[in-house]
Amino acid sequence: MDTGRKKLLKEEYKLRRPEMGIISYRCKSTGEFFLGISKDTKASFNSNSFKLSSGRHPNKNLQELWTQYGENDFELSVVKVLKYKDPADDYTEKLEKLFDQCLTENQDAKRIWK
Repeated sequence: MDTGRKKLLKEEYKLRRPEMGIISYRCKSTGEFFLGISKDTKASFNSNSFKLSSGRHPNKNLQELWTQYGENDFELSVVKVLKYKDPADDYTEKLEKLFDQCLTENQDAKRIWK
């Protein structure tokens, strides 16, 4: 790949606007659900699902349910989306407030990441 093309791809990556928000994994069989903050929902679903499928997710409760019931028994969704302007800005604080709001609204929810 030539240098110009590589530079262009890096710039496009920096300017992309991934969906940020609160993600959920819900076990249909038990009704248990897990919430997590995500700065890129698509990447977070991919990462978590890979860890769960390989038996290496740090949340043991979520891992046990995934192992017992299987991937097809889980509903993955984006619970809340954070609207933002500049992808270069840090939205950690806003995401944490949104996450706290979701936990308050869904008191039975557990955290994806401990």
